[in-house]
Amino acid sequence: MGAETPAGSSTTIIGAGTTIKGDLESNGDIRIDGTLIGNITAKAKVIIGPDGTLVGDLHGNQADVLGKVSGKLKIDELLQVRGKGNIQGDIYAGKLHLEPSATFNGQCFMGANIVELNAELTNSAAAGQ
Repeated sequence: MGAETPAGSSTTIIGAGTTIKGDLESNGDIRIDGTLIGNITAKAKVIIGPDGTLVGDLHGNQADVLGKVSGKLKIDELLQVRGKGNIQGDIYAGKLHLEPSATFNGQCFMGANIVELNAELTNSAAAGQ
């Protein structure tokens, strides 16, 4: 018998040449090397690879963007935009690391207080519906 893998410790990979339409939720890591048209909610790390594309919002604990994102990013801890990473949309992050070769167009809100405030606003808006 092999050792069991704890729930939520697996990695979801969307490979190059694959396009998925719809929302994605995961307790484990997510890596996108293809295209996702929809929103991502992750409790772990999300990586958008150099050839990866996300058209939609991303809410996660940590994220590395090396590809393209068009949408709002809500990252609780560290967001890294590396290489030729390209973000078109607003960023809410605890911390941000942006390499000189990366591009970003939108508004940026940083710090733990911003992430907490944004979560409270999102929860109160959802409760009001």
